[in-house]
Amino acid sequence: MKQGILALCMSVMSAGAVAAEEMKMAVTTSFHNSGLSDILLPAIKEDTGIEVQLLVVGTGQAIRLGEAGDVDAILVHSRKAEEKFLEGGYGTHRREIMYNDFVFIGPQGDEAAVAAAEDAKAALTRIAETKAPFVSRGDDSGTHKKELSLWASAGLDPETFGDWYKEVGAGMGAALNTASGLNAYIMSDRASWLNFGNKGDLALLFSGDPVLFNQYAYLPVSPEMHDHVKNDLALQVEEWLVSERAAGLINSYTINGETLFTFNADTAAAQAAE
Repeated sequence: MKQGILALCMSVMSAGAVAAEEMKMAVTTSFHNSGLSDILLPAIKEDTGIEVQLLVVGTGQAIRLGEAGDVDAILVHSRKAEEKFLEGGYGTHRREIMYNDFVFIGPQGDEAAVAAAEDAKAALTRIAETKAPFVSRGDDSGTHKKELSLWASAGLDPETFGDWYKEVGAGMGAALNTASGLNAYIMSDRASWLNFGNKGDLALLFSGDPVLFNQYAYLPVSPEMHDHVKNDLALQVEEWLVSERAAGLINSYTINGETLFTFNADTAAAQAAE
């Protein structure tokens, strides 16, 4: 009798495990490298029963995965690319979730005097003028897109740079490791930098320019474009991401007393592209 009850209990437990719902979300390497995903994903599963499987890539690749219908939602940080995604009909809407900022990292000796720059444009101009080693992600990520736009605003084109400008074609963690090894300058999101353990002789030299604002947004993939996507699960996860529980976890996630992200979701409604 006891064996029968035990078998029945095991059967129920097994059925419950099989019934767990799963969805796929493409996220940026900067979000994953920050460590925040390790905080949010277990809480999402606990509260909703949904297991979110992450595909960790750059923003450009995340958007391509969404366009192909290979994921159910994307969490990225490049407004222009997000708007193009929506205009193409690949996403249903855009929901801002949280933000941090981009920062300039470099050798503590700071040969380019980046720390004394008045704004981000001047910081990059100083690096270019001194031809100090600079590491670029070069991977079509949101960070890479932002870096290129900043060079352009300074009237500079990386395609004309010499070998002091090094594109690594990798995520934020790998790019920071390269910068540490070369004692080079690099632009990083603040969260990845704070969570980075291989700092070597590198230091945060410049931040605070409003142009370095870094917004993260959630975009469900359109079920009209791809009828196999799990739009119902994507919407449930979205509602969790704009909840008070999410806000508390995001705002309280710190390293050495420094906040990595600030929750700023509009809890009233999703945002269409402007």
